[in-house]
Amino acid sequence: MIQVNLSNIRPFIGLPYEAALAPRLHIAHKHLQQGDGVGSDFTGWVHLPEQYDREEFARIKAAARRIQSDSQALVVIGIGGSYLGARGAIECLCSANYNLKKKNTPNIYFVGNGLSSDQLSEVMELLEGVDFSVNVISKSGTTTEPAVAFRFFRRMLEDKYGVKGAARRIYATTDRARGALKSLADSAGYETFVVPDDVGGRYSVLTAVGLLPIAVAGVDIDALMAGAADMMTVCAADDMASNPAWQYAGARYELYRGGRKIEILASYEPNFRFMAEWWKQLYGESEGKENKGLFPASVEFTADLHSMGQYIQQGERHLLETVVRFGASAHENPVPYDTANGDGLNFLAGKPMDFIRQQAMDGTLLAHVEGGVPNIILQAGQINPFTLGELIYFFEYACGLSGYLLDVNPFDQPGVEAYKKNMFALLGKPGYEDLRAQLERKLGR
Repeated sequence: MIQVNLSNIRPFIGLPYEAALAPRLHIAHKHLQQGDGVGSDFTGWVHLPEQYDREEFARIKAAARRIQSDSQALVVIGIGGSYLGARGAIECLCSANYNLKKKNTPNIYFVGNGLSSDQLSEVMELLEGVDFSVNVISKSGTTTEPAVAFRFFRRMLEDKYGVKGAARRIYATTDRARGALKSLADSAGYETFVVPDDVGGRYSVLTAVGLLPIAVAGVDIDALMAGAADMMTVCAADDMASNPAWQYAGARYELYRGGRKIEILASYEPNFRFMAEWWKQLYGESEGKENKGLFPASVEFTADLHSMGQYIQQGERHLLETVVRFGASAHENPVPYDTANGDGLNFLAGKPMDFIRQQAMDGTLLAHVEGGVPNIILQAGQINPFTLGELIYFFEYACGLSGYLLDVNPFDQPGVEAYKKNMFALLGKPGYEDLRAQLERKLGR
C-alpha cells in the first residue's frame, strides 16, 4: 500500500489542519464515491478497477498476443491522456530503453503527440522492412495531431499489406458508437476498443486506452488492475487516518493555501520519467483553472540535483516537493573494489546501489527541508505492475479530491480549447474564416 509520510511538512504549517479540513475532504470524497459532484459525468474511473468490462479486457489480451505474434513494432498514435499513461507504464515497468532491449515483444513507437515532421520521418524510417501494427487512440478521431499522423501510418500499412491486410493490423480505441474514427473503423473493419464516455482522457490509463499498448509490451495487466483495485478499496475509507489519498490531497492543499505555488514530483528512478509526465497532465488539467492550482513540475534525481538542485535548495521559496520512493531494486549491484582506488571510492566497495541511493535520498531530503522546501514522501513497494496500479489509482483519487477542495471541476479542461480554435483558424479550417482574419491582423501578416 502507498504510505504517505508528512513529517517533513510540519515545520511549514502553522497549526494542525487535519481536523479543520476533514469535513471538506468528506464532502469531496462523497462526491467521488457517489458520482454527484461537479463533473460527475466523468467519474467512471472511480470504481473502474472492479467494474471494468471483462469481455473487452479479454479481447485486449487477445489483441496484444496477436500483435506480439505478427508484428515487430506497434505504432501508438495518440496525444495527452491517449498516450502518456501507456508510455509511462511501459517505461516504468520495462525500461526507458525498452525499444533497445533484447526481448520477445514488439518495439513500441509513440507518435501523434506533436507536429514535428522530423519525428514523423524518423519513425517511418525505423519501420522500413519491419512488420508492424497501429493502435490509433482518439475519442473523436478529429484531434489534429493524431489524426494527421494516422493518415501517414495508415497509408504505410496499406502500401505494405493492401487495404484488407492493413485493416487487420489497425486497432482503433475510440468512442463506443459515434465519431469520425468509429465510423472509419466500422467501415474499414478495424478491431475497436472503447474510450468510456464517463472516463476523461487523463484518467483513462486503466481502460483500453492504456491497457492495449501496455499489454503488447508484455506487462501483466491483470496485476496492474489488481493493484488499482486494492488501492480503490483503501481509498474508499472515509477518514484521514486510513486514507492515503486524503492525506496527500489535504497536505498539498494546506501548503498551497500557505503560499506554495509549485509542486515538484521527484523520483530516484529514471524509468519513472514519463509517469511524472502523466502526473503533470493529470494535475495540471484537473486543477489549473479559475486562476487556481499548484503548478505541477517534475525532476529526476539524482541527475537533476546537478542542474535544478541549486534552485530547489536556494531559489524562491514557493515550492513543495513530493518524492516517490520505491522499494528494493530487483538488482543488487554491489560496487566493485579497485586496488588502485584512484577515485577514492573504496569506502563504497561491496555496498549495493540501493544502499547508496537510500543515503542520497535521505541526504537530499534533509538538505531541502533545511533549505525551506516542504517534503511529502510517498513510499511505494517494489516496482512491478501491482505497485504501479496502486500508484496510478492513488494519484487519480487524490487528484479528484484536490479539484473539489479548490472548488473547481477536476474533470474538464476548457482552457485547452483556446489554442485549438486559433490553430484551426490559422490552418484554414472551414468555418473559422472570421477568426483567421483577426489572428492574421494580430500577427501582422
